[in-house]
Amino acid sequence: MVIASIDIQNGKVVQLRQGKELVLEKDDAEGLAREFDRYGEVAVIDLDAAMGTGSNSSMIRKLLRLAECRVGGGIRNAEQAKELVSLGAGRIIAGSACFRDPGKKGAGREGGEFAVNTAFLASLAGAIGRQRVIVAVDAAARAEADGAPGGYEIVVDGWKTRTGLDLAGAAKAVEPYASELLFTCVDREGTMTGIDLEPVKLLRGAVSCRITAAGGVSSPEELEALAALGCDVQLGMALYTGKINLADAFVRSLNWKKGASFPGASQDALLPLIVESPEGQVVMTGFADREALRETFARGMVCFHSRSRGKLWMKGETSGNTLALKRLRADCDRDAILAVAEPSGPVCHTGDFSCFALERRYTWETLQSIIAERLRNPAPGSYTAALDDELVREKIREEAEELCTAQGHDEVVWEAADLLYFATVLMTREGVKAGEVLDELDRRHKK
Repeated sequence: MVIASIDIQNGKVVQLRQGKELVLEKDDAEGLAREFDRYGEVAVIDLDAAMGTGSNSSMIRKLLRLAECRVGGGIRNAEQAKELVSLGAGRIIAGSACFRDPGKKGAGREGGEFAVNTAFLASLAGAIGRQRVIVAVDAAARAEADGAPGGYEIVVDGWKTRTGLDLAGAAKAVEPYASELLFTCVDREGTMTGIDLEPVKLLRGAVSCRITAAGGVSSPEELEALAALGCDVQLGMALYTGKINLADAFVRSLNWKKGASFPGASQDALLPLIVESPEGQVVMTGFADREALRETFARGMVCFHSRSRGKLWMKGETSGNTLALKRLRADCDRDAILAVAEPSGPVCHTGDFSCFALERRYTWETLQSIIAERLRNPAPGSYTAALDDELVREKIREEAEELCTAQGHDEVVWEAADLLYFATVLMTREGVKAGEVLDELDRRHKK
């Protein structure tokens, strides 16, 4: 899996060399989040919070509703992590607080003795679930003066403070509380000089959980080397400077060695490609080679490798029933791909919505899309189009009263449907999406 990083400092998207020197900055965080989400999760890092100099929380809240995000930077307690999850964060990245035990005083270091803080990690996993916890094991090579040349030690506080904690030992200690480790090769971060694979191999041999590697990655070959080690990659400087593009990175990160071989497939490798609608319904399956995936990203339409014809095939290229790409995701073994796409018509050649003979699920979003179309293009006599702001609010008050006085199952269903319809008309007129309301309910549930 490829993860694009959005590092935020003073309200700007930035890239820093060695965590200090500003190399570039951008303003369009929301546009970047939407674009990056097509290729994988987005890592949103609050550098000000990590360094203890401020917070970009209001900006981050907006990004959490635009993309599948993992969030890090200054996570110091379980309540903070739980709040971010309630706002839409899929995973939480914790760093410095995992390696400082505030209950101990030692070595004269402010904030407590450096040690794996199991109490903090346990509270974090207990609050949001181990599957949502990522621990940042940022590390630098030990200096010879430390008496242990060739090793790697954990660094904290925005990479300013060496802890003396051994990388492999610390990783083993935090693994029971985390589903993933984020390793940053601090010595190479932002330098574009290539990642040091030795500590990555060291980590891979020490733990069995997922590992995402970052820091210095600058070539497609490095992506393949990390994939061969069973590691994901987080991209920053190489992505923003155009050294690596996300489409190529996504393709190279897949496990093509496990791809079945078929005549005509480019480089003789195909991986299964499963397509689902935005509502979560599986609509078809096929196979993709490298060319098909690159064309999918380039065209914004799902493409396959046709085994029968031995060539590239874009779904809907003759029928017009295309699949507009929302995002691609690889499975845990990186040998199967899921495409989330919006069908423009029947997906199956038989005329069915799905190749599995499923009818399209009627959802709240479906209702809103019908209402939106009728408001955009009102037909003569359309009741929906005639509902101006005053009338629709009046109907909501009326239907709410009728729901409150409804008796029995069928009557409650009838009146609830009326109320939902009119409420959705008002939401649509005000530019509020059904998904936003569901997100708010989800946030309340997770608090």
